[in-house]
Amino acid sequence: MSRPGNAPALSIVIPAPSDSAALEATLVSVLENRPADCEIVVSLGFEYADPWNIADEVRLVPAPPGSGIAACANVGIAASAASAVHVLAAGWLATPGWTNRPLELLAAGGVSAVVPLVITTSADGSIDAAGLRVTRGGRRLEIVPSPRAVRSGRFDASRVRAAGPLLEAGFWAADVLATAGPGFATSCGDWLADADMATALACLPGRVVVAAESRVIRGAPRRRPRAFTAGLQAERLFWRGLARGSLSAAVVGHAIEVVRDAVATAPLGTLPMLAGRIAALMQFGDYVPRLVRLRALRRSAAVDETALLRIDAAHADLARPRRAAADARPLRRSA
Repeated sequence: MSRPGNAPALSIVIPAPSDSAALEATLVSVLENRPADCEIVVSLGFEYADPWNIADEVRLVPAPPGSGIAACANVGIAASAASAVHVLAAGWLATPGWTNRPLELLAAGGVSAVVPLVITTSADGSIDAAGLRVTRGGRRLEIVPSPRAVRSGRFDASRVRAAGPLLEAGFWAADVLATAGPGFATSCGDWLADADMATALACLPGRVVVAAESRVIRGAPRRRPRAFTAGLQAERLFWRGLARGSLSAAVVGHAIEVVRDAVATAPLGTLPMLAGRIAALMQFGDYVPRLVRLRALRRSAAVDETALLRIDAAHADLARPRRAAADARPLRRSA
């Protein structure tokens, strides 16, 4: 992972849609634990008076009024300079040394994103989430470790197969954000923008790694939008991520997911949710360019991986010593 000569090693992007108190809490935690050679970019979706003169230590970038976390994050990412980007939403708190391991992993190469563990503010620091995954049917699920496994020390973060980090807290290779998006899809809302990015990561060659040494404290809980909007964004997520796997399996899984969602939102939310999904389905033409691009990226990643395996196999053959034939005659000492 390369960067320009004058660029910092890390850009910390803090999307702040509306709450000044949440922003200041996050800034305090970041500045208290600030790593060396980094820049801090605050993307503001509201008017901020800056009573503490933080503009001396951070860069304030305006986002369009009313922007959510995803839109603010995109503005901050576009203004960042480093090849490694950390998004930490206003209200979420940093902890000592939380950037060390992710930076090592991204600098080593072959990693698209690093997932920090999300902990609570309770004294035991119980783990709330270890990234997310997206089902074939298009459902976003946070990965929540078993509390018993965490307490007993049996939880192994290196074995967690996360599809991507949460929108509010994640480490990214900047070129991956540019290729997979660019940036987060605001059409899927703050509720599902990270799941949409995870479906794009599935078509890219880099790995998603969970770093147990990196921990952030969760801020305000994420709110599900109203039924119509939730259905609209969920349907968009499914069709935008169709390139990541088998079409037949995805369609079957999606039908099951729609039925599950209808039951979960019954009785009052079912019809608005279905109306939202139908509205999104009528926008299918908008998803085709992304589908084509992700399929091309997936094919390219498969070709690169196959070439790498062939090279490794050839090197392995060259490195393997040859054994003498069983019937080889012993050398005779000459007179």
